[in-house]
Amino acid sequence: MTTTSPTIYYIIGAIVLVAIIVAVVVSARKQRSARLQRRFGPEYERTARQYGDRARAEQELADREARVRKFRLEELPAGARERYSDEWLQVQQRFVDEPKAALAKADALLTNVMRDRGYPIVNFEQRAADLSPDHATVVQDYRAAHEISLRSETGDVTTEELRQAMLHYRTLFADLVGNDEVRKQ
Repeated sequence: MTTTSPTIYYIIGAIVLVAIIVAVVVSARKQRSARLQRRFGPEYERTARQYGDRARAEQELADREARVRKFRLEELPAGARERYSDEWLQVQQRFVDEPKAALAKADALLTNVMRDRGYPIVNFEQRAADLSPDHATVVQDYRAAHEISLRSETGDVTTEELRQAMLHYRTLFADLVGNDEVRKQ
């Protein structure tokens, strides 16, 4: 009968411990990925394509969350919601006669709403990134509308594309203002 050296038990114990640590780390990464996918929706996939690497994309999305947590975001007071909703109706009415001008006004109106809610107003990409943690389902609409708006400056858009951009802006506007009446229009 041979006796087993205590060293073998230490080696086996160390291997088991390393396996447990690896399993915990892998599980935590999967949970983080799943949480980010749920929170960011289509923006998760867009960011993964942009970075070409899921780990880098997930770090970017986590950084966005951390950045936005530092903001002092607030809901709009009732008076501001009503005023902005009235302005939005005017923009929509203007679209009939001046679609390009109305689109530019819609973009400016959204920028004002974001500022009043507490978002810093910097370049478009940063604004879209800042919106994505809390408005992930509509940030893609914002990006689409902005792209059409840029193309409209060179005259390279159809009236239907301008209409689509207005619909995209309206979706984000309703989400930011919290006005169900705007959503129904």
